[in-house]
Amino acid sequence: MNFPAELKYTKDHEWVKVEGGEAIIGITDFAQRELGDIVYIDINTVGQTVNHEEIFGTVEAVKTVSDLFMPLTGEVLEINPKLDSNPELVNSDPYGDGWMIRIKIADTAQLDALLSDADYKQQIGE
Repeated sequence: MNFPAELKYTKDHEWVKVEGGEAIIGITDFAQRELGDIVYIDINTVGQTVNHEEIFGTVEAVKTVSDLFMPLTGEVLEINPKLDSNPELVNSDPYGDGWMIRIKIADTAQLDALLSDADYKQQIGE
């Protein structure tokens, strides 16, 4: 499995890529493999501030629906428009075209609580 070192991770299997005062968020390679074939992404929080560990949407796979948890408090600026017609991008490219949301980070101190790639690998037994 792939876990880019430049990203931060959560215990709930989200990844975070920080770009200045913003962050791009998606789910990890491990999470998409556990879910299986993803058929629908439901995120309707654009323009809203979502607090750390609150649900910002759901991901629906063939066998299950899973909540998406916000890794950092922030305002949701954008949802990946490609996911409307191609939710399977989360399976094929979870760290690239399969990203889910872009946020404006409200509290950069929360970044310190996120996991490194090594810590995340240890958590999932990699």
